[in-house]
Amino acid sequence: MVKVLRTIRFDSSDEHVFAAPAGSDEIALSGAFAFAGISTEEIRGKTRQAFANGFLALPSLGRATFVSIGEASASEMSDAIETLAQLFVEDYQAPDMASARDAAREEIGFAQELAEGKPLNTLLTVHRTLTEEGAIHEEYREITPPGQEKPHTRIWDVADE
Repeated sequence: MVKVLRTIRFDSSDEHVFAAPAGSDEIALSGAFAFAGISTEEIRGKTRQAFANGFLALPSLGRATFVSIGEASASEMSDAIETLAQLFVEDYQAPDMASARDAAREEIGFAQELAEGKPLNTLLTVHRTLTEEGAIHEEYREITPPGQEKPHTRIWDVADE
């Protein structure tokens, strides 16, 4: 198992703010590549919310406001790489699957770096802005419950009966 970012939903708000909301517990990554070359005129409505605060989830390709540090199996990682590589070929003109897989590994690797060294269940948010030069600037914030020094931990589990 490796540490990854996983989508988390506290309520249904993502369904209202994103054109395509992520499901719960999907592998997540920044997904800022989707906004490469975007102009300030294009950043409005649900696109604005996705740009400003949305993580990209795999396999749904939806967006989520919050992610938590979780784990993924080798099989899940392989599936995530294939899903992202296919997106790069179909929507971003990657020249071939081999190149697309390399780019997918790099994107997912960046998300793993964000998770590295943090305890499981730590919550993160992202805030993106577009600089005057047109570059995307990202800031990540760790969420700690008020009055606590330790990051958020699960207080319940769902068990099969």
